[in-house]
Amino acid sequence: MQISSRFTIAVHIFVCIHVFGGESKITSEFLADSVNVNPVVIRRILSQLRNAGLVNVQRGSGGASMAKPPEEITFLDIYRAVECVEEGTLFHFHENPNPSCPAGRNIHRILDGRLEQVQAAMERELAGITLADVMRDADRCVREDGHTGKNE
Repeated sequence: MQISSRFTIAVHIFVCIHVFGGESKITSEFLADSVNVNPVVIRRILSQLRNAGLVNVQRGSGGASMAKPPEEITFLDIYRAVECVEEGTLFHFHENPNPSCPAGRNIHRILDGRLEQVQAAMERELAGITLADVMRDADRCVREDGHTGKNE
């Protein structure tokens, strides 16, 4: 299992907004350059984040900004905004286990509860990390790199 790169790209977007928001317009092109992806990918993720109420996006050259303070945005909020994983569906079950086989016939009864436990644990961990935590690390790293942006 692997969570798609949409999650880390979304966090990268928030770091760029934090680090460069006071000195640059945070456009999809600007973000695409930092993430090193096509601007279309960025626009798609920004749209998902906007729909979740996490970012504001002004068309044209207005750029993106955070819709809430970083203390109020958790990794779980971001994950849910961009991953489209519904409750209890982190793990995708193989289609059509053999009903004639005792293992196949019972695999859902064997695994479903445990997989829901794993997803709940992961979501609890994601809920415990806020963008404020990430921003503190970003500020430290940016200072170490000698950046003289808004957070200096």
